Amino acid sequence: MNENIYSLPEILRKDFETFHSLFQNEDILIEKIISTGQRTPDNQWLQQEKSEWVVLIRGKAGIRLLNEDVRELNEGDYIHIPKNTKHRVEYTSSEPVCIWLAVHFI
Repeated sequence: MNENIYSLPEILRKDFETFHSLFQNEDILIEKIISTGQRTPDNQWLQQEKSEWVVLIRGKAGIRLLNEDVRELNEGDYIHIPKNTKHRVEYTSSEPVCIWLAVHFI
């Protein structure tokens, strides 16, 4: 069965992002993330044990790495977040919803 990166679930959650694992092994995780206006809570930073390369397929978003300005992302823009780098999602669009392709790796 073929799947499409642009397909959306029938019900889009407003309280949490939707994560869909596309491929995973011990070294890499590739996932589709759907955001509908979510952002990282104030005064909170995300930090991961793996590096992340993410491309915004649809929508608009803003990501901030610690001690940097917000990086405005439009469709097709991508960013590499090295492992253990503090970062936060400042905003995601809800119209259109954001579709991300994220690659987590060692």
